[in-house]
Amino acid sequence: MIKWFAAILGSIFFRFPGAIAGFILGSFLDSALRKNNIEFKTVFSQKPTITPADFELNLLSLSSIVIKADGKINQTELDYVRSYFVSAYGKERANATFRTFNEVIKNREISAQRICMYISQHTRYPSRLQILHFLFGIANADGMVSTSEAEEIRKIAGFLRINFKDFESIKAMFFKTDDHAYKILEIDKTATDTEVKKAFRSMAKKYHPDKVQHMDEIHIKGAEAKFKEVQKAYDQIKKERGIT
Repeated sequence: MIKWFAAILGSIFFRFPGAIAGFILGSFLDSALRKNNIEFKTVFSQKPTITPADFELNLLSLSSIVIKADGKINQTELDYVRSYFVSAYGKERANATFRTFNEVIKNREISAQRICMYISQHTRYPSRLQILHFLFGIANADGMVSTSEAEEIRKIAGFLRINFKDFESIKAMFFKTDDHAYKILEIDKTATDTEVKKAFRSMAKKYHPDKVQHMDEIHIKGAEAKFKEVQKAYDQIKKERGIT
């Protein structure tokens, strides 16, 4: 199973002809899955014009971009993506997504910009933050996020209309530097204690799991992971400063 999955993601020099194609591909997958009696919830969207199947196919496409960012196909990263999809959608539905990804977009190059444009038009901002967290999780699956992977994810974040501070906040959850706790809270080291407390309340609200209750359970768990990182960052700063 992993071999053909690796082959799927290895064949990633395709091109989406635009947002319309994304919708067509999603509709194709939606129809195919329903023929196999695979049911799914309506999630992710602000508008009723995107199906869960469409979202999954585009998410898999973005995953493939991150996996090939450093010029090699890492088995650990492939396993991470497969495990994520199986956990989120079930083995049968995940397998159907992988098969359709391979069959429908043969000989086409994946365009991150067009995919992200399509996703941005139909998903809420907290959902897009969760996508970013997932992509960093892929890059970090082998124990290290490379510079090329971080740069590719930065581009994707821009296409997803995620502001730079939010990108840096999530990136800091995977890059442990001297000031990563401050970056997670989106403040400078020069911030006052009052500003630190205010930043914590703001970030805790932004990353609260309730923001993604419309998503599948595994995405909610991802939001919980971000929320815990915010709490850890705040606790670290409080300890360093002696804030009570």
